[in-house]
Formats: sequence, C-alpha cells, structure tokens
Amino acid sequence: MKYTSSEVAKLLRRLNEEHETLTSNEDSAGTFVVASGEDEESLRPEYDYKETQLKLEDIERKILIIKHALNVFNASNKLPGYNITVDQALIRMPQLTRKKDRLDNMRRRLPKTRENGMRSGSIIDYRLTNYDPKQAQLDFEKTSEELAALQNALDLFNTTVTFEIDI
Repeated sequence: MKYTSSEVAKLLRRLNEEHETLTSNEDSAGTFVVASGEDEESLRPEYDYKETQLKLEDIERKILIIKHALNVFNASNKLPGYNITVDQALIRMPQLTRKKDRLDNMRRRLPKTRENGMRSGSIIDYRLTNYDPKQAQLDFEKTSEELAALQNALDLFNTTVTFEIDI
C-alpha cells in the first residue's frame, strides 16, 4: 500500500498506542489478588496470555517493517530544492534550531554591560562582547529563514510524496 511520510507517522502513532494499550492491559490483568476462601475463577480478569503475546508480536513486526521502509525512503530520496536527502534534512533541522537559539542569545547581548559587584576599591568591571551583535542579528535572521524554508519543504514532501510499504 502507498503512504506519505505523514500518513506513516500517524500509522506508527496508532500502532504504538495499540501496543501500549495491550501492555497496560497485560500489566493490570496479568495478575490478580484474591482473599483466602474467595472463588478465584469468579474474580479472574479476562486475559489470554498467548493471544496477547501474538498481538504484541504482530504490532512489533508491523512497526519494524514500517520504520525500516521509512528509513530507507528518507535515506534514498532527495528533498526537492535541496541537495540533501530527507534523512539529512531531519538531521539538519535540529542543528539549525540549536544555531538559531545560540545566535538568539548572542544578538540580545549589549556590546557593553556593567558587571555586578566591584573589585577592591572603586574599580568597575564591564563585560564586552567580542563580536558584533548586529552581525549575530543578521546571522540569526538568515538561520531562521533557512530553518523555516527547510521545515516547509519537508512538510510539503511529507504530505505529498508516497512510497510503498508491504505490511
């Protein structure tokens, strides 16, 4: 069946939720407590160990197939307008986010700020930037634009380009 990356993400989320539901039910129904003298069978919760294990294994098999297909697809397809594969774009975006955050801090600094506290006597210390905050502002804007463009290209790709997965 053909899927977009966006559809695959939703499918994986559904499978993981189903897996979590089964393991949660297994945790709560896998054991039970009875008091001495109580009829254990009338208090036994519904739980089929073998059926649960088979369902969990089937879900895990599907997740394995889907994630592998997505990884192969992302590693072998270039993002339109960029000379990088989708998986490289997924690596580049957090790099750009960290760079943007770092530049945001740098651009906000004043070129000269007074340090709190004084050394002996009446000497006042100042902290000076060792770079041009205006250049940090320009680099911040450039990085923000690059990140936004990459995110938009990836969003478009993820919602329009399909690939085959045999589950």
